[in-house]
Amino acid sequence: MKSFKEMTKDELTELRNQLQKKYDEAAAKGLSLDMSRGKPAKSQLDLSNGMLDVISSTSDMNSENGSDTRNYGFLDGIPEAKKLMADMMGVSPDNVFVGGNASLNLMYTIVSNAMLFGVLGGTPWTKLDNVKFLCPAPGYDRHFAITELFGIEMINIPMTEDGPDMDKVEEYVNNDESVKGIWCVPKYSNPQGITYSDDVVKRFAALKPAAKDFRIFWDNAYAIHDLYEDDKDELLEIFAECKKNGNEDLVYEFCSTSKVTFAGSGISAVAASDSNMKSIKKYMTIQTIGYDKTNQLLHARYFGDINGMLEHMKGHAAILRPKFEAVLHTFESKLAGLGIATWTQPKGGYFISFESLPGCAKDIVAKCKEAGVTLTSAGATYPYKKDPNDSNIRIAPSFPTEEEMKQAAELFVLCTKLVSIEKLINEA
Repeated sequence: MKSFKEMTKDELTELRNQLQKKYDEAAAKGLSLDMSRGKPAKSQLDLSNGMLDVISSTSDMNSENGSDTRNYGFLDGIPEAKKLMADMMGVSPDNVFVGGNASLNLMYTIVSNAMLFGVLGGTPWTKLDNVKFLCPAPGYDRHFAITELFGIEMINIPMTEDGPDMDKVEEYVNNDESVKGIWCVPKYSNPQGITYSDDVVKRFAALKPAAKDFRIFWDNAYAIHDLYEDDKDELLEIFAECKKNGNEDLVYEFCSTSKVTFAGSGISAVAASDSNMKSIKKYMTIQTIGYDKTNQLLHARYFGDINGMLEHMKGHAAILRPKFEAVLHTFESKLAGLGIATWTQPKGGYFISFESLPGCAKDIVAKCKEAGVTLTSAGATYPYKKDPNDSNIRIAPSFPTEEEMKQAAELFVLCTKLVSIEKLINEA
């Protein structure tokens, strides 16, 4: 089929009528599919069921250092959990704090502490006239929700195939003292699946912030979430690069096992420089006696070490890969060459990023919902939920079954075609 943009108004109208009949038939099936969030499927959660058998009522509950994990102590985590999470990030265990089930909670806490108490002796952000965060977009909606909640001004930074537009990042960070942070998902970014290039990582590490309390929030959520064992992206380790530039305090790095073991009951961690870690512990010791050390012990004993975790991740990949490929095959076979959409082809992570014609994303999402397929709200991948082009849609293939994913992708394509045709007819 030729590009929709090359069709006459009459040809588009005839095609729209044909597609409308197919849409009506699809809507009559009563589908109820949820692709709104990157939730692991039940089959993925089942992969970790064996972890529940690692500890029983007769188990030795002591950490490798002899401490009883059922008791108080070890604010920053037991040694074997610190080592496991450090190896996920490629950093030293000495610079790791192990938290609860969500790294998002650690991010929120660190932003909140900066607002209330400042960063390493700096002025609390609540006492400043203006506080800004850079937001590579499309990006992770929950990041943006944190900064919006605290009234922090968010600035869109365009994404390139190598990561954020570093010319713009450097222009803001190196010249504007009110810019205090930037959100980053550096490997298999949410939602585009982009891994930051070595050059981008090096430029981040070499930033010369106008604000001494500027921090990079390096959310390495998909550090080990590769879809292909023989074709995976590699991310340059940022702390080593920061050290080369005397910028050890520049980064907070986060990770979790939310999409490794049980999404609702994993463990998380933040890595930071000695100075930043001292500050984190200072406030954490007031906030909590410590996080769930029995759960930390459970994870550490189940995996043994990072190699056990990486082997475990192959099971996730085997489940996710066919779902991603089903969506991408449908897009390629049904949309390629029509001139109405583009999409990413990630090698890992949890999402596919879809770009429609400008002004069509909200209508596509609404039309899908009418027919029983729930997607992430259009605009959610931008600060303030405002996509300037109304074109980005985040596809989350993980939760439905492979067959359901095929059905959803077919319906999504149908909706994309109908909405695009309507736009082109109105513009003709």
